[in-house]
Amino acid sequence: MDTVIYVVMGLVIAFLLIVVVVLALRPRRSDSPDIDSVVNILLSTLATERSIKELRQALDCLPQDVLQSITRSEAARAGKLNELLATIKLAHYDRLFYFGGRPVDYVGIKYDEGVDFIEVKSGRGALSEDERKLKDLIEAGRVRYVPLRVERIALIEEPDTGE
Repeated sequence: MDTVIYVVMGLVIAFLLIVVVVLALRPRRSDSPDIDSVVNILLSTLATERSIKELRQALDCLPQDVLQSITRSEAARAGKLNELLATIKLAHYDRLFYFGGRPVDYVGIKYDEGVDFIEVKSGRGALSEDERKLKDLIEAGRVRYVPLRVERIALIEEPDTGE
């Protein structure tokens, strides 16, 4: 009885092995698209002059505050992405602190050279009023190092040892 099981299992394994070999050695058909059909697809997906006019009319119909909201949120996302990508260019600092744009994006320290306040801008980005004020303070040399000592605050009552 055991011999019959081994023979059947051997035949099944041999059959599966033959199927795998046949499938592996079978030539594969690769259909490369015709260049003309690819060009036609690309041309049909590109915007035509008429579709651009229709898009402009649709945008003109939107309320101005909705349009500004959309463009501001996209600009804010792109700005945050640019700030994060700027870290690659700022790798030469000994220490780099990210402040998230309030009031500057980064403070970089080179211990042998100095401290830099870094504001990342892209395109035609202009300094905000707070950024201009901070820039003026730094350029006027009105920057200080202020150590601050605080007394220890006990969160748990210390036991009275009678001393």
